[in-house]
Amino acid sequence: MNQIVSLDGSVAVVTGAGSGIGKAIAVALAKAGADVVIADLSEPAGQAAVRAVEAIGGKAVLQRTDVSRREDAKQLIEATVDRFGRLDILVNNAGIQHVAPIQDFPEEKWDLLIGVMLSGAFLLSKYAFAHMMRQRSGRIINIASAHGLVASPYKAAYVSAKHGLLGLTKVLAIEGAAHNITAVAVCPGYVRTPLVERQITDQAKTHGISEREVMEKVLLAPQAIKRLLEPEEVAEIVAFLCSNAAKGITGTQVAVDLGWTAQ
Repeated sequence: MNQIVSLDGSVAVVTGAGSGIGKAIAVALAKAGADVVIADLSEPAGQAAVRAVEAIGGKAVLQRTDVSRREDAKQLIEATVDRFGRLDILVNNAGIQHVAPIQDFPEEKWDLLIGVMLSGAFLLSKYAFAHMMRQRSGRIINIASAHGLVASPYKAAYVSAKHGLLGLTKVLAIEGAAHNITAVAVCPGYVRTPLVERQITDQAKTHGISEREVMEKVLLAPQAIKRLLEPEEVAEIVAFLCSNAAKGITGTQVAVDLGWTAQ
């Protein structure tokens, strides 16, 4: 990692950190010197992420959490502060997907996706804010998506949640400014994660085409650079945004979308 990024002495919470982007972010923050709380629904995945952090000499603990539940979200923040005495970084990364035409979109799936990706980010930010205000410093990074900037068919809940996350980011930035709390949304294109791999299968069924055609004609079609992002590419940007070098970046989104929204 670039030497400009130093998070020594910082404490970070990363949600959905058991795999994919979240796991890569946890490792990147630990490499930069932060102690990391791994928040994930899956205990086995979360423990694997803890081991990945420890393998590079970092410190991590697991807090099993359903971010859509108010009591879980509050307990995650309180347990972090109780253990480490502070909270410097919150990365709202937990995410899920469901692909279906709007007329067939299950209402319970709408509730679930909005609950995890939008309400969960609100709850954790709400509970983290008081501690960050007391410290007079904090970084909140919301992992949105290129789908926070543009839409695709069959993803009503996901697109709505990610668009909402950009609005939440702006409010957090405005309210946090006087307390040295910044908030930034990171908007990746398609990343090589289990979530995207499952989506390829779902899209193939929805569109009635092969998985290879989904990659070529659906996922990569809008991108100028025709490849998937690696989780580590997103993680390095998040680590930078958490550093002092990025203290002037707030209330905005950083697109890491391989040229998707340039068109």
